[in-house]
Amino acid sequence: MSDSDLEAFRAETREWLEANCPPEMREPVRDEGDVYWGGRNASFKSDAQKAWFEACRDKGYTVPEWPKAYGGAGLTPPEGKILRQEMARINARPPLSSFGIWMLGPALLHFGTEGQKQKFLNEIARGEIRWCQGYSEPGSGSDLVSMQTFGEDKGDHWVVNGQKIWTSYADEADWIFCLVRTDKENKYQGITFMLFDMENEGVSTKPIKLISGNSPFCETFMDDVTVPKSYGEDIPGYVGEINRGWDVAKYLLGHEREMISATGGGDRASSLGAVTSRAGLLDPVLRAEMAMFDVDALSFTAMSEKFMDELKARKGHPAQPNMLKYAGTELNKRRHELLMAAGGSAALEWESEESNGGKTARSWLRTKANSIEGGTSEVMLNVISKRILDLPGA
Repeated sequence: MSDSDLEAFRAETREWLEANCPPEMREPVRDEGDVYWGGRNASFKSDAQKAWFEACRDKGYTVPEWPKAYGGAGLTPPEGKILRQEMARINARPPLSSFGIWMLGPALLHFGTEGQKQKFLNEIARGEIRWCQGYSEPGSGSDLVSMQTFGEDKGDHWVVNGQKIWTSYADEADWIFCLVRTDKENKYQGITFMLFDMENEGVSTKPIKLISGNSPFCETFMDDVTVPKSYGEDIPGYVGEINRGWDVAKYLLGHEREMISATGGGDRASSLGAVTSRAGLLDPVLRAEMAMFDVDALSFTAMSEKFMDELKARKGHPAQPNMLKYAGTELNKRRHELLMAAGGSAALEWESEESNGGKTARSWLRTKANSIEGGTSEVMLNVISKRILDLPGA
């Protein structure tokens, strides 16, 4: 597209957002209820949240760069960037948050059959299905290929037994995309990437209470769970090939790491300088540290945009998501350390209405998991040193 075409699209997008994004949906997210995840048991917190989601769903803006056939708007990467910029300009909330959008969707677009794309991608785009991720196990976190969950082949289905851990929102999810060992003799090529309903008999979950006091993670147990090999014509119950699920898993991990890295980015709405100005913070040393953070966060955002453009143009380095994940993790931890410092002793308050239920402290504690989830920081640094810096292995 020409520059004039893109400017016309920007003007059209700005006009559409002004007409369709309610003022309430331009306010900062205050609690979990302000985030709409969709799914068969979902409910809207407000009429404004419902109106914003439905407007974006009908426009294809829940997944704007997905093809129209799969529920998206079919935007080109430059158009998608403009939409993100214009949404950030008015501080618009995402209309739909979803592991289906961030992780499973890209994997299905790359590896899925046409039947899987038609069924699952449209359900994701319309907010009709909520997914969780079954990767880590007790003793098999960063070393995923050592996992023990096993699927016994029964002809037209598998019988799956095992346990997953750190399964985010498993107790709220409708379906799970799950790594299951289907060949015990082959470490890497004996894993299958399965899809199945969390209401299947034998699936159970148990929330894990974190240091923050919240329980977004769960243990997930599978006891003689029947997983069909097919859900209909051209809709396999697995993605990619049987016993080649590690190929899909690695591809998906790259998108998960991009998702986690996004928490470290900078914009006008999340500027610590703006936060401290509103709060009247006077400590000159802390103000200087926050200004340095804002510069680093904006630099990270620019780097992220560059990497995303390169990856979409198939010119990116395969280890770039590792760089984004590590840098974004460290920035997010640093952001919340500074917010705690700015809040002083009041930031340690845990339960009052004035502190919004201890949001500052609980969010700070939650960031400690950023350096573990999606691949530990140590693993990210090992990959960067080996794949990008070409350093010798230990």
